[in-house]
Amino acid sequence: MWWWLSVGVVVVAVVVVVLFYLRHRVSTHARPLPRSSSKTPLRVAFIHPDLGIGGAERLVVDAGVGLQQRNHYVRFYTSHHDTSHCFAETKTRKRDVEKNQLHVTVYGDFLPRAIAGRFKLFCTTIRNLYVVIRISLAASEQYDILFVDQLSFSIPLLKFLLKSKVLFYCHHPDLLLTERKTLLKRVYRYIFDFTEEITTGMADKILVNSAYTQQVFQQTFTRLASVTPDILYPAINFSNYDAKAQQKNQQPHETNEKIANAKYLFVSLNRYERKKNIGLAIESFARLKTLRPEEFAECHLVVAGGYDPQLAENVQHYDELKAAAAHLLSSSDGSGSITFLRSISDASRNQLLRSCLCVLYTPTNEHFGIVPIECMYAERPVIACNSGGPTESVEHERTGFLCPPDPQVWAKVMSELIDDREKATRMGQLAKAQVVSRFGLQHFTDELERALYA
Repeated sequence: MWWWLSVGVVVVAVVVVVLFYLRHRVSTHARPLPRSSSKTPLRVAFIHPDLGIGGAERLVVDAGVGLQQRNHYVRFYTSHHDTSHCFAETKTRKRDVEKNQLHVTVYGDFLPRAIAGRFKLFCTTIRNLYVVIRISLAASEQYDILFVDQLSFSIPLLKFLLKSKVLFYCHHPDLLLTERKTLLKRVYRYIFDFTEEITTGMADKILVNSAYTQQVFQQTFTRLASVTPDILYPAINFSNYDAKAQQKNQQPHETNEKIANAKYLFVSLNRYERKKNIGLAIESFARLKTLRPEEFAECHLVVAGGYDPQLAENVQHYDELKAAAAHLLSSSDGSGSITFLRSISDASRNQLLRSCLCVLYTPTNEHFGIVPIECMYAERPVIACNSGGPTESVEHERTGFLCPPDPQVWAKVMSELIDDREKATRMGQLAKAQVVSRFGLQHFTDELERALYA
């Protein structure tokens, strides 16, 4: 019953989108946002599905902070926000410019996130549309710009109800993020895939996070052939990596003598999702034992990242990785050579980055990847896959290493850094200089404002 109900509702939604598309003759290319010669402060609403911890969330939070510091009025709307699993700038949910706190409003968290473990996109879309309807009912809130990311399905409804300009930030086409193993799944996804492409084209301005994503966008959304989205690289707020690391009242990371005493510390930072390929870091670390048997006792790997107990994949993959570590590293070596941490604090992240020899960034064809930027700002080299966004932020053999996803190759590079720590230091210094010049919040906000006022 749920299947047919879901399809029926989605079909109705598609029909509404198509009618809106035809009625208003929406162009298939992004239009510039209104020009403003005086550059008066704007009222900007960010609409994000789940304001948790991840690269997409980091980007919108930094965008909000950057605009708020420039005297723009900023508010966030989401269908889920857990104050125990979010970035520090959103914890209070109240606007405070001096403390970089953002105003967050949650609508629709009572709606299901899945139906019997399925129809996650359908439920996410319904929750997202509910957020839009609730915003439209708040007559006192009028916005110049609506900043939408991840889900484009709400764009026609936003334009119809709020009459505001929409900027859509495409991290990656959603239709590429799932498999279609059955006929029913292919039919189900076709409806959403078609709607995603049409609604994305309804945005007044489209931005992407890398040249790699720009290319994927153009190859995927063939109906938007005339669209060339602008690139706005994600950035980091340097103050989050300077000040917080010095706060004496915060525990840097969970007490673990092996982390504190490791002479050669390697760190993997990623959400506990299978697509992040964290197993590559564990396999590479295990291979390191054969290359450096004498020093291996002084080596330690920390696997840390975002973890939401409500997401089945996070729970399952965490257990899978621990099992893999136990299998690859015998009990005599102690799979205790690897420490697993979940949803660490900013202070813990900073401490790990500053203490490690290098960071292992394992995803292949990553859309952009904020972790290499964080790592390089901490003056540490990064080993990343030679595909996707990291190829635009990491310079091979200068600020890090771009390698095929082969554990033997990665282990060899790790071994080289053990041999030459001075090289790691030199690369780290060059890496930080590159981040400061290209990936700072001030530069990011300059580019974002230019897009808003263009």
